[in-house]
Amino acid sequence: MTDTTSPPDESAVAGSEVTRLGDLYSWQSIVFVILSICGLLSGLAYIFGFTWDGQRLLEGEYYWAFIGFFAAAAFIALPGRAGQKKVPFYDVIAAVVIIAISFYFASNAWDMVQAGWSNLYLGVVVWLMMMELARRSGGIPFLLVVVLLGMYPLVADYFPGLLMGIPYEFEYMIEAHVFRAEGMMGITTKIVAEIILGFLVFAGVLLATGAGGFFIDLANASFGRYRGGPAKVAVVASGFMGSLSGSVFSNIAGTGSITIPTMKKVGYPAHYAGAIEACASMGGAVMPPVMGAIAFVMAITIGVDYATIMIAAILPSLLFYFGLLLQVDAYAARTGLKGMPKEQLPSVRKVLLKGWPFLSVMVFLIWGLLYMRWEYYTPWYACLLMIGLSFLQRDTRMTPRKFYDAIRQIGVLITQTAAIILPIAFVVSALTITGVTGSVTSGLVSLGGGNLYLIIFFGVVACFIMGMAGLAIVAYIFLAVTLAPAITQIGGLDTIAVHFFIVYYAMLSAITPPVGAAAFLAGTIAGAKPMRTCFTAMRLGVVIYFIPLFFLFQPALVLQGDLTPLLYVLPSIVVGIMLISGGFEGYLLGVGRVPSMVRLPLLAVGFAFSFPGFWTTMISGALAVLLVGYLWRYNKAQPALA
Repeated sequence: MTDTTSPPDESAVAGSEVTRLGDLYSWQSIVFVILSICGLLSGLAYIFGFTWDGQRLLEGEYYWAFIGFFAAAAFIALPGRAGQKKVPFYDVIAAVVIIAISFYFASNAWDMVQAGWSNLYLGVVVWLMMMELARRSGGIPFLLVVVLLGMYPLVADYFPGLLMGIPYEFEYMIEAHVFRAEGMMGITTKIVAEIILGFLVFAGVLLATGAGGFFIDLANASFGRYRGGPAKVAVVASGFMGSLSGSVFSNIAGTGSITIPTMKKVGYPAHYAGAIEACASMGGAVMPPVMGAIAFVMAITIGVDYATIMIAAILPSLLFYFGLLLQVDAYAARTGLKGMPKEQLPSVRKVLLKGWPFLSVMVFLIWGLLYMRWEYYTPWYACLLMIGLSFLQRDTRMTPRKFYDAIRQIGVLITQTAAIILPIAFVVSALTITGVTGSVTSGLVSLGGGNLYLIIFFGVVACFIMGMAGLAIVAYIFLAVTLAPAITQIGGLDTIAVHFFIVYYAMLSAITPPVGAAAFLAGTIAGAKPMRTCFTAMRLGVVIYFIPLFFLFQPALVLQGDLTPLLYVLPSIVVGIMLISGGFEGYLLGVGRVPSMVRLPLLAVGFAFSFPGFWTTMISGALAVLLVGYLWRYNKAQPALA
């Protein structure tokens, strides 16, 4: 798509790429929308306490209704194998079966809680169907993680040492997984059916009213004319959209299909364009105000409100995008890439005049979260405001077609999220009922010999391996109840900083070989070699590799505790990131080219200068002055950079 201003029906296109819903009014699309509407209405009724004949929905009744509607929608929308366009008859049967079982369970919700009601055979059917959704949504690696960890209670007593737990027979394991608060009737369903449901609806409404086009237009108008403009547009637009959707992969498929071809058109190599999009989309998952589902899981795990998590994420995410933009700019400067012609770019004034409703709603969302503390009611109110404001302009007006499209887009977001999160209930249940989390925590402390740095090293390795094997959210849930207490117990470190440390390192696998799923997807869209794209993404996303260690030891970087250290820590990190970017890309902002023999020393000095320690900052600062002075003289003696 060559026209970067307000691409039409962006949400529908993006949704079609990851589902088999087909045309907007195909039979499967209509069925999917009906299921989505039913699920959303049940959610509204439960969350806002609406009554029917004087009765409110019980928690269990709502949870099973939600599972039924959106699991059925998943069997209609998510293909069973790559390239599958039509919905086979067995998926229709699966959709009918999961709805029937879920409503049968809902009718017994009261007895399920009060009298321990369960049904083994139907419970096994639900368990198997959730496994299939895990495969369709997260692939074979994710399925293996869920199956192996979920079935751990069967063999818990056979494991040695810190991995030993309380064993369960198959019947009791299924009972805990499917019918009890430790499993599907607990925290995981609460997250997707209550806490993030409104945010997913909000993201769908924004996309349907044209927010995707607005953010891309705004990024183009603000950054497009500068050197390497399309790459900077990709970073900013993907950061915005990733924050709203919370999904790395749907963001790459959506914005990447627009930004990657534009970057290639102005001269960025395919692997570099793909790597930029992968990094920018990954960062969006921890970029306020919305972030991804993992942020809501973190809030519940720590026991703080979401506003606290949102505030804590501000500086790390800004530093990450600062480093990414610096490297993009340095590459453009070194290779002589220009910005886009002014006549091809929209006017900032016109973009803001057209898109002020989107900015107003974003401000309202932040105000509701931070000041009013409405928590997960906030996005519902923001949706009403967005729908109301949409009628003020013809382009954004919520017509019947747009409303239908919005419901479909919302349904896709919820279905994909539910298909990922619901199976995680079995992992949470297995870790809880066996009591293994406590033994792993004490085992890590013992294995590290009480040495904090050794325990952190084990933690980094565990974060990466678990993130590589499955999804970051699975890794976080396990490590939040095992590694986090160990680090906090030994080092007395800030709880929020420790949990963010786990989240960031669990996310690394998205751009790090050998898996690098986000980089592989972006590389495929760009037509580049996946592994080359992956290594380039590692370099571009270098900040995420070391910044978690910094805020682990300096919690002021996540705005916790005494903020006075920010006066000297933050400037040193900013300067350090500038030096690191110059070393990696061969161009230092404000100075000029960096010859090959100086790049490695500049990298080392940049890392040392960034570290929040007095002597490392002072010594590396002196070395940095010498290196920058040399580079200044070197560039003065060279012809001016084009």
